[in-house]
Amino acid sequence: MVTILPTGDPQPDTSPDARFTAAVGRLRSREGGLVDDPKDPGGITHHGIAINFAKRWSAADRRQLAAAGLAVPGTITPDWIRGLTWDEAAVVYRVLWWDRYEYGALPYGVGAKALDAAVNLGPMRAHTALQRACRAHGRRLTEDGILGPRSRAAIAEIGAAIIPAYRSEIAALYREEVVRDPRDQRYIRGWLIRAYDEEA
Repeated sequence: MVTILPTGDPQPDTSPDARFTAAVGRLRSREGGLVDDPKDPGGITHHGIAINFAKRWSAADRRQLAAAGLAVPGTITPDWIRGLTWDEAAVVYRVLWWDRYEYGALPYGVGAKALDAAVNLGPMRAHTALQRACRAHGRRLTEDGILGPRSRAAIAEIGAAIIPAYRSEIAALYREEVVRDPRDQRYIRGWLIRAYDEEA
């Protein structure tokens, strides 16, 4: 009896948990570490979680984070941000981004790119860029930053083929940011590398 072994590259694990783990792992390469840049409007940031973002968490946000295992103090302080572990930051990414916006339901590779863009640009702009990428593929959508049924249907129909256009639309938003505030010119090289990264 001859056993035929599979050839070619192994297929990626596309289970929901594996997709999140892969996406947040790539995010870690960009957002890991402590940054205290006085010119950053987000304030002190650890593992990509900025203090001014955390201070805006609603009571519902806090309850959802607590249910996922992250206890958030009543007052967010710089020391709490400094003490945040990567695993705790990953809970925030899972609850307030990945699950909330159902990135895991997007085509393989698109969800990871959406997470990366949303963390850096904010969900509305990241989603608007994705809708613009759909329009680049001939789909007629309103650019409202809301991933509703029509947007999700268009993304599902296009599939992973949308990613190159999505990268370009994200890069365009970064360039617009520099035009709006020339002080951000110092970030543009890193932003564009991030936008065009084929891994996410």
